[in-house]
Amino acid sequence: MERQLHKFGGSSLADAACYQRVISILKTYSQAEDLIVVSAAGKTTNRLIAFLEHLETDGRIAHELLQSLRQYQSKLIEDLLPEDLAITLLEKLHHECSALGELPPPLSSSARAAVLGHGEVWSARLLAALLNQHQLPAVAQDARAFLRAESGPQPEVDRSRSYPLLKEVLAQHAQHRIVITGFMAQNTQGDTVLLGRNGSDYSATVIGALANVSRVTIWSDVAGVYSADPRIVENACLLPLLRLDEANELARLAAPVLHSRTLQPVAQSAMDLYLRCSYQPESGSTHIERILASGRGAKIITSLDDVLLIELQLPSGQGFQRLQQDIQARLQRAQLEPLAFDIQADQHQLRLAYTREMASEVFTYLQDSALATESRLKEGYSLLAAVGAGVTRNAQHSFGFYQQLKNAPVEFISAAESELSLVAILRSTPLNQRVIELHTQLFQAQKRVAIALCGKGNIGSSWLTLFAEQKIELEKRYGMNFELVAVIDSQTYWFNEQGIDASKVHDYYQDEAQPNDGQTWLTQLGHLSGYDEVIVLDVTASEELAYRYLEIAQQGLHLISANKVAGSANSEYYQQVKDAFSKIGRHWLYNATVGAGLPINHTVRDLRESGDEITALSGIFSGTLSWLFQQYDGSVPFHELVDLAWQQGLTEPDPRHDLDGSDVMRKLVILARESGLDIEPQHIKVESLVPENLQPLSLDDFLDQSQQLNQNLAERLARAQREEKVLRYVARLEKNGKATVGVEALEREHPLANLLPCDNIFAIESKWYRDNPLVIRGPGAGREVTAGAIQSDINLLASLL
Repeated sequence: MERQLHKFGGSSLADAACYQRVISILKTYSQAEDLIVVSAAGKTTNRLIAFLEHLETDGRIAHELLQSLRQYQSKLIEDLLPEDLAITLLEKLHHECSALGELPPPLSSSARAAVLGHGEVWSARLLAALLNQHQLPAVAQDARAFLRAESGPQPEVDRSRSYPLLKEVLAQHAQHRIVITGFMAQNTQGDTVLLGRNGSDYSATVIGALANVSRVTIWSDVAGVYSADPRIVENACLLPLLRLDEANELARLAAPVLHSRTLQPVAQSAMDLYLRCSYQPESGSTHIERILASGRGAKIITSLDDVLLIELQLPSGQGFQRLQQDIQARLQRAQLEPLAFDIQADQHQLRLAYTREMASEVFTYLQDSALATESRLKEGYSLLAAVGAGVTRNAQHSFGFYQQLKNAPVEFISAAESELSLVAILRSTPLNQRVIELHTQLFQAQKRVAIALCGKGNIGSSWLTLFAEQKIELEKRYGMNFELVAVIDSQTYWFNEQGIDASKVHDYYQDEAQPNDGQTWLTQLGHLSGYDEVIVLDVTASEELAYRYLEIAQQGLHLISANKVAGSANSEYYQQVKDAFSKIGRHWLYNATVGAGLPINHTVRDLRESGDEITALSGIFSGTLSWLFQQYDGSVPFHELVDLAWQQGLTEPDPRHDLDGSDVMRKLVILARESGLDIEPQHIKVESLVPENLQPLSLDDFLDQSQQLNQNLAERLARAQREEKVLRYVARLEKNGKATVGVEALEREHPLANLLPCDNIFAIESKWYRDNPLVIRGPGAGREVTAGAIQSDINLLASLL
């Protein structure tokens, strides 16, 4: 398998339990020869900064800070390693801390950089030792041995010099996980060069690009990029996919989840970048896609509390615009672009917004540039921004942004030329409530929901009619806009992101459809811009489509299914699909898979989740077989009833899919799993009504020879009638776990025997319904009721959104 790189931030290494979680992650998600980049554990770098500050002002406090840091690092080692292995690391730590305590102030900038790099060295050393303790061969590696960069406001790694050095390191440590220090490199003079606060993410992607890894995963204390800070906005949504230019803009605006330069190596390589949570590895992720977005609105609300303004007073005269453009070009070349800027040409003034960390560097840089300007640094500002491709062109989002800020202490608002962000610089004000209100205004007031229909046969056609009738009412009910954007069949598909009139699909489909290569439509839905949510409706019986549900989840889409294949597949795949949707906060609903419009799935699930225990299930689960056996009294041969049901559209397109019992078996598996029972399809004893010699035939040949269906059933019917019984096709899941599907002879008064044609009946026995089973009965087949079940799931999903 291709090499990957895993990067762990300080919060992921804050204590012994965190380190153990990281070991568990690496056991599960890494392999030999993977690279691991680490930050300093917890607040180690902050403590080293405090130590340096007091070293030059109060030696006693500096000594106390250093002792506290040594105790913290020692405890990590002692808690994680057995005594014989801990001794070596403790000796090195104590020696290094003693050396730090003897440093004579004042320190040069290079000496200060070397001090601040100790945290990463300690993390790499400890994690490598711990990996070896768990039989995962590993070595610690100081990045300064191969990463080369020169000092500057934003040091850039020199890839041409670093690549051959890294190649030697990789060759030297074959078959080992290499734990590498983040945050630092080395210059030509051999001095430590720091890559900036949060620079470990940057060094991780640079190293990943140099090592030609297939994937970089940045593990931190959050699962990825959300529509807003989830600590502020309770219902913020995790974004499973984020386009590279949007991620770049978010990073430029100093969002803590991404460093401003982390994405540069990603854009210049073939590797994938994922953001995941080390505290909950299965809680989802954000995949940064290396494509440019063509979106039409905001996706993310971001904010900063501590922003500074640099005010530049330019000389009056004709050269204002030229000088202003020159300053902005210089800042761009030095990678010192502002968060936002404001041009006041009439006052010959340029205002630039920066984080506190960057402001002093930029201020010094501008003063050293010998520009003919007067400059002032002003504190007391904050930032609120909406980020997303095309946000400045989205009238609704732009209006909402300005509307929410009309009473705020706005200094200025900047619309990015890239159309990727709207940024407001405010005089310092509490931001949390404004973030919540803006998030609600832009993302919840009128969500746009795209729907793609897979299958335009009987059920699909009925749903199109129903959707056309219900669309306006649906939108009023939930305050959302629902648009049908795609209709897909096995050979062709029609895609229109502006929306397709459901009532005219059959009139225009042939003219608008294009060949279906099986992938393009799904990719288009995943990259669909201008919509907050996308729902795929699968009303087919296609196994091929059912085994692409993981891809649907990977594209960040919701799924509503009448297709029973995935829900009744082997447990491993079924659980993979369930997990794939839940991990990214998307929904897979499939109430239409059993009982058409009857609320059977929901009822069984609700009983279990309410504390009941399902002990047995039985019933007639097929509307088709219900109709056939209600009619089958010997007066009409069984095969003629099958032909009549097929002509009336009561069966699947190939009636053998009803007659072989597989449809009923799938429904029983789905219900059993909803009830909390672990069951595999192959464990169910299924009686097929299709003779073996008829199974491989074409549909036409099967129908021509279908009289063979009569032979066995005629004898069983005669025997049942002699006993004053009737035949019914029954599904049973018994208390002992035994599951069967097949023909049974029942008393005429039996509850399962007295149904209207096409009705289904479900009898649920449970802890609460032990003596008197809970019974649900009603139409269990038919295109209209199944389409209604799909529409019901759309309503349910809308309420969840």
